[in-house]
Amino acid sequence: MKTDLPASKPHYEILDGLRGVAAVMVLVYHIFEAFVIDRFGLIIGHGYLAVDFFYALSGFVIGYAYDERWQRMSLGAFFKRRFIRLHPMVVFGMILGAVLFYFGDSAIFPKIHEVPVLKMLLYMALGMLLIPVPAKYDIRGWEEMYTLDAPCWSLFFEYIANILYALLFKRLSKVFLSAFVILAAGSTLYLTLTQGDVIGGWVFDGKHLYAGFTRLLYPFLAGLLLYRAVKIVKIKHAFFWSSLLLLAVLLAPRIGGRENLWMNGLYESFVILIVFPLIVFMGASGVVKGKFASGLCKFLGDISYPLYLINYPIIYIFIGWVSDTKHTVAESVWVILLVFFTTMTLSYLVTKFYDIPLRKWLTKIWK
Repeated sequence: MKTDLPASKPHYEILDGLRGVAAVMVLVYHIFEAFVIDRFGLIIGHGYLAVDFFYALSGFVIGYAYDERWQRMSLGAFFKRRFIRLHPMVVFGMILGAVLFYFGDSAIFPKIHEVPVLKMLLYMALGMLLIPVPAKYDIRGWEEMYTLDAPCWSLFFEYIANILYALLFKRLSKVFLSAFVILAAGSTLYLTLTQGDVIGGWVFDGKHLYAGFTRLLYPFLAGLLLYRAVKIVKIKHAFFWSSLLLLAVLLAPRIGGRENLWMNGLYESFVILIVFPLIVFMGASGVVKGKFASGLCKFLGDISYPLYLINYPIIYIFIGWVSDTKHTVAESVWVILLVFFTTMTLSYLVTKFYDIPLRKWLTKIWK
C-alpha cells in the first residue's frame, strides 16, 4: 500500500485559536490552583475542563485530517505522523521537568530532597517513553503517573485515542459511532453525577484510569462524529463568540458545594456533552478575516501544545513557593505575572526553535 500523502489539508484557523485559548486557561488555572486547598475552593472554577475540550478538538481534527486518507495511507504512516506531531514535546517536557525537579523542594513535595539523581533520570526516561509509574513509586509525593511533568497523563490517553481510531473508530459507520457516543455519554453522566466532577486521570490506578477513559471517550468520539455527520454552516464572528463561550464555561465557579455534588456534576455534563461540541461546531463554521485575527489564531495555535506541556514543571516551583511563604493571591501579584509571562515566552521560544523545526526535520527524514 502506498504511504506517500498529499500536502496536509488547510487548518481550521479558529480551531487552532480555540486550542490556544484553552491552553492559556490551563496555565491560568494552574497558577491560581496553587492558592487553594481543594477543588471546592478553585478560583478558576472549571479550568480543568480544558482537557476535555482538547479531546473534542482532537476527535474533530483527526477525522478531518485522516478519514479520507486510509485508501492510500498505511497504519505505520499514520502512527509515524502522530508520533512526529505529539512526541517531541513529551520529550522536551520531561527534560524540563528533570532540570527543574530539585528546584521544587518544599514542604508540599516531601520526597524531592531524598531522590537520587540517577533515580530521577530513570523517571525522566520512563516519561519520555510515556510509560506510566504506579502511585506508590512516585518520587514527588503526589502519586502522579508522570511525576516530572504531570500533564503528560492526558497524552497517555491521547495516544490511546489515536490507536483506537486507527484500529477501530475509522471503520465505524455513523450509526455505530453514534452508539459509542451514547454509551460514552452515559459514562460521563455517571462519573459527574456520582463524583460531582470529572477530575481525575493522572494517577495510575483503577479510579483515575476510569476517570481518564471517561474524559477521553465522549469528547473524542463526539468530535469525530461531529466531523462526519454535521454539515458546517457559516457563522459570523465565530472566533469571538466561540472563545467567549469557552472562557465562560471554564471560568464559571463550582456550584453545589460539598452537600450537592450532583449540581456541579450536572453542569459539567452539560458542558462536556453539549457545549464543547457546540464550540467546536462554531469554530469550524467560521472564517477568520483580517491579518491580526489570523495571526492571533496562528500564534495561539502554534504555542498551545508546547504551553500545555511545559507549564507544569514551572508551576511545581511556584506551588512550592506559595506553600512555603503562605502568600495570598494579592501578595503574589508580581510573582504570578512573572510565572505567566515567563511560561508564555518560553512556550513561544520552544515552539519556534524546537518543536516546529524538529517536526519538520523528522517529517523530512522519515518520508
